[in-house]
Amino acid sequence: MSQNAVISRLQAILGDDKVKTDADSLETFGKDWTKIYAPKPLAITFPRTTEQVAEIIKAANELEFAIVPSGGRTGLSAGAVAANGEVVVALDYMNAISDFNLTDRTVRCGAGVITEQLQNFAEEQGLYYPVDFASAGSSQIGGNIGTNAGGIKVIKYGMTRDWVAGLKVVTGKGDILELNKDLVKNNTGYDLRQLFIGGEGTLGIVTEATMRLTRTPKNLNVLVLGVPELEAIMNVLHAYQGRMDLTAFEFFSHKAMSKVIARGDVPAPFETEAQYYALIEFEALSDADMDVAMELFEHCMEEGWVIDGVISQSETQAKNLWRLREDISETIAEWTPYKNDISVVVSKVPPFLNEIEEVVNKEYPDFEIIWFGHIGDGNLHLNILKPDALAKEEFFEKCAKVSTWVFEIVEKYQGSVSAEHGVGMTKKPYLEYTRSAVEIDYMRAMKAVFDPKNIMNPGKVIDA
Repeated sequence: MSQNAVISRLQAILGDDKVKTDADSLETFGKDWTKIYAPKPLAITFPRTTEQVAEIIKAANELEFAIVPSGGRTGLSAGAVAANGEVVVALDYMNAISDFNLTDRTVRCGAGVITEQLQNFAEEQGLYYPVDFASAGSSQIGGNIGTNAGGIKVIKYGMTRDWVAGLKVVTGKGDILELNKDLVKNNTGYDLRQLFIGGEGTLGIVTEATMRLTRTPKNLNVLVLGVPELEAIMNVLHAYQGRMDLTAFEFFSHKAMSKVIARGDVPAPFETEAQYYALIEFEALSDADMDVAMELFEHCMEEGWVIDGVISQSETQAKNLWRLREDISETIAEWTPYKNDISVVVSKVPPFLNEIEEVVNKEYPDFEIIWFGHIGDGNLHLNILKPDALAKEEFFEKCAKVSTWVFEIVEKYQGSVSAEHGVGMTKKPYLEYTRSAVEIDYMRAMKAVFDPKNIMNPGKVIDA
């Protein structure tokens, strides 16, 4: 079928103004935050209803064109890149928030609702949506569901998966399914909702989600502690978790913080330099909570696990302390960093990180390594900065070797090659380091059930 016939069919479904083929639209909506693959979509579509999404998918089956779902395009694994003439289904216009239920603490969101939009809505209702990360101002709920997004509050609140009460989806065959109907308890066979969460649009498209909300945390306090070695961070984590209910436990290296401080927007937390830093957030619901936090701080100092520290005295100071961690990704972007999002069980983090750093430093001593991440749940972000004198192409070629070494270590420690960013195209060649061949065969079989013609995000996660 010709390209003109495809575009004519899409225009018949959506109207001429909701099908874009101009160069700017193809470039903007055909990619995500990754820079490895050049976007080359056939067209960009903007449906407003679930029924229109279903019609697009039915047309794709009939006319045999592929579809790439597109949310906020903040992904880091090329899961939303249309590089092979696909039709992009951008869900930006499906951004309504409705059916708020105070008793159930739920709200229905279109897939195009921005994460921060949901957070603000929850706040207006006196409630809280806890899944939070640096791209909250542009990421969309549908994309968060597609990648099972995590972020900085996972240690207390879990992943996106834990906040999805129900889903409306369109399968790769064009069928509309209402999954779980927002129930807390529903033991009636397979929970198909869970297949679409983290499925990266390879089984179908999420068009609506009922999201759970919770109570707003009160009197949040932030501690930043300077730690002499990675093993000591784990001792600090064990000490605080043993007596307090933490809302976050993050870490970053001195090299990472130095990049942020150098911009001049955020002051250093204290004069003492440490190899690593732990950021701890907790609720102080009473004076007793603050007493426990300070008692634990003194204990960690006495044990030599902490060499200096500061606790927020105001909301402004708490925000600045968070910026030491949250501003890292944006700050290092100018160095074209090689990024890896990996995880192991928390107890294995120190030897795991040290082994990776040893291998990279041995092979590429001129590479600068920046570590940060959600150490409280075992998720590490490895960033290697491109040396100024090294061409981008040569840098990425060397980083491909780094990936193999890193993922061999991931496999050794029984970890994951993608903790929260998804698989997409960038991690697909390495999936076998985390999933067995038998598991991948079952994944391939599930895709064939929901998407028998392989039109949904083909080439992502697995090869059909």
